[in-house]
Amino acid sequence: MSNKILLVEDDQNFGDVLKSYLEMHEFDVTLATDGEAGKQAFDKDDYDLCIFDVMMPKKDGFTLGKEVREQDKDTPIIFLTAKTLKEDVLEGFKVGADDYITKPFNSEELLYRVQAILKRSAKAPDPKEDIKEFEIGKYHFNYPLRILTYTNGKTKSEDKLSPKEAHLLRLFCMYKNDVLPRSVALTKIWNEDNYFTARSMDVFVTKLRKYLAKDDQLEIVNIHGNGFRLIDRNTLAS
Repeated sequence: MSNKILLVEDDQNFGDVLKSYLEMHEFDVTLATDGEAGKQAFDKDDYDLCIFDVMMPKKDGFTLGKEVREQDKDTPIIFLTAKTLKEDVLEGFKVGADDYITKPFNSEELLYRVQAILKRSAKAPDPKEDIKEFEIGKYHFNYPLRILTYTNGKTKSEDKLSPKEAHLLRLFCMYKNDVLPRSVALTKIWNEDNYFTARSMDVFVTKLRKYLAKDDQLEIVNIHGNGFRLIDRNTLAS
């Protein structure tokens, strides 16, 4: 599978050249031409590496880098700049850059740096991705079968979830007691993050709250401006 790169460069011609060069070396490249468009692209998809020009309209590369780092500590960032001042280089690394390349540069040099960073940052598979069954309070959730089972003493009941309900509940289980970012759920389940898919997600969250209502130690709370959190007070107390 090709590594996905987000390239944000306000010079359309230069950006097209870089995009084509990286695609020639089997990278999947998304090009945005200003900082705001770059942030929107980052929110809509998962990337293996980001390349940000520093001097851009609407939102500069450092600001974009800071916003990315606030929600993602791991995805590598390379800054491109025409500036050679030490202060600017240091600012880039303070933001959380993995590398810093001064224009003009050789395309082959960028390629080698991209390959080296990707090799270093290759993410190990998340072991949670292999988990198929979850315990949530008094519930047992079988993800492959999409069956949510409630047990309390001699009382037992089952609900068969829809595919999207099951996928969303699985994400909540993987992020249990932590914040599930809205953008993560929307891109993984609906493949896009916009107003209409966000409203659809709200409907499914309401449905999951009803399914889990039998256990008063469970609660799905809205984290304003970020996402949702499935709280299991049974495990919080342990």
